[in-house]
Amino acid sequence: MKIISSLGFQIPQVLLPGPEINPQQWAVIACDQFTSQPEYWQAVEEKVAESPSTLRLILPEVYLESPKKDTLTSSVQANMADYLERGILHPVDGIILVERQIQGKTRRGIMLALDLERYDYSKGSQSLIRATEGTIIERLPPRMKIREGAPLELPHILVLIDDPQKTVIEPLAARTGQLKKIYDFDLMFDSGHLTGYLVDDESLQNQVVDAIADLANPAAFQAKYNLDQPQEVLLFAMGDGNHSLATAKAIWENMKAQVGMDHPARYALVEVENVHDESLVFEPIHRVLFDVKQDFKTAFAAKFGSRITFRVCADLEEMVRAVENQPSGAQIIGVVNSREFGVIQIDQPELNLAVGTLQNFLDGWLKTGAASSIDYVHGADVVARLGAQPGNLGFFLPAMDKSDLFKTVILDGALPRKTFSMGEAKEKRFYMECRKIVE
Repeated sequence: MKIISSLGFQIPQVLLPGPEINPQQWAVIACDQFTSQPEYWQAVEEKVAESPSTLRLILPEVYLESPKKDTLTSSVQANMADYLERGILHPVDGIILVERQIQGKTRRGIMLALDLERYDYSKGSQSLIRATEGTIIERLPPRMKIREGAPLELPHILVLIDDPQKTVIEPLAARTGQLKKIYDFDLMFDSGHLTGYLVDDESLQNQVVDAIADLANPAAFQAKYNLDQPQEVLLFAMGDGNHSLATAKAIWENMKAQVGMDHPARYALVEVENVHDESLVFEPIHRVLFDVKQDFKTAFAAKFGSRITFRVCADLEEMVRAVENQPSGAQIIGVVNSREFGVIQIDQPELNLAVGTLQNFLDGWLKTGAASSIDYVHGADVVARLGAQPGNLGFFLPAMDKSDLFKTVILDGALPRKTFSMGEAKEKRFYMECRKIVE
C-alpha cells in the first residue's frame, strides 16, 4: 500500500477470489439497481446457487422494505468473516486497470482507495473529493448498519476525474499487453465482459500519480475552468455510489477518535474513471410514483400556473423525441400513466435542469400524500412499463451533458439528487474487488 496524502488517495491492497471460484457467479451488480424488479434479484439468486459470491456480502436494496432485510443484513458480516477464514480471498497489491465491455463499448477505470479525510458531502463543500448531488442523510443508516464493524468493503462506487488530455488512465490502457491479467470473464445476464490488469510496476504507478498531480495543480485548475476567483481544487467528483461513500465517511467520523488516523477504514475503495472516456454516457434517471392518489395535472397547474402546458403524445417514441429536443427557455418532461403518454412543458423555469424542476415539485407533492412511494429507474422501457401500470405515474427526463459536470459543481455546488446515471442498469459496476477495512 502506498499513500499519496497530498492527492487524497492510496494505492491499495485488494482482495480477489481464487481461481477455483467461478467469477461469473462471484460478481453481481450494484445493490442499488433493479430496486423495483425483484425478479432480477431472484434470477441472480438462482444463478449464484451455493457458489461463493458477492451476493452474500451485500444487501440488494430491493429488500430494504422486505421481511428478508434483517436476516440478510445479519448474514452479510458473518459471510465476510467466513470467506476470509476459508481463504476464498487473496491479496493483490497495486493499481488495477479495469476494462468493462458492454454494448460495443469499452469503459476503463483504475482502482484506488480515496482518503475520507479529503471528502466532504455537506452542501457547499470545497473538499478535494466532492459529492455531485445532494446527499440524503436519512438513506445512510441501513448502509451504516452493514458497513459498521464489517471486515470488508466491496465498492460499486464510480468516481470521476476531468482529464480531457487523457493522461491518467488511457496510457495504461495502451500497455495492457505488458500487464498481468488478473481476471477476464463474461458477466451474468448479458451485462458485458470484465477484465482486470494489475499495475504493480513502480514506474507506471508513479506515472499515474504524476498525471493526477497535474490535474490537481491549483494554477492549472483555475485556468481550466476560467475561474474569476480562486477556488479549492475539485479533483475527484462522485459519479455513482454517492451514498455508499457518504456511509463510509460517516462511519469513519464516528470511529477515528478511538482507532487513530492510521487505520484502513480511513480510506474507501473506488473505481476512478475519466469523464471524457468516449464510452461513458450520462443517462438520465427517471422517476416512477406508486399508488398515486391525486391528479398530477391539477398539482402541476397549482405549482406553475400559466407557465405549464400539457399535451398528449401518440406513443413512447413521440414522447422521447420531445424530451430529447428541449426548447430554449423552457423544459419538457415526459409523463406516462395507464391511459396515455404525454409531455409537460414548463416555461421560464426557475432551475437550470429539468430534473431539478421536477424533483423540487415532487418533494413538495409527495409530502401531501400524493403517492405511496417513489423509485428512480433507468431506461425509457422501464419507466414506460412501470408508469403504465394502474395507479402508477412515470416521469421521463432528458440527459445532462457530461462535459458540464465539473464546472457546474465547482460554480453551483451539488446537483439535484438522482440527476444522472453513468449508463443504464445493466452497465452499472459489478462487485469484484474487496478490501479489508479492519486492522
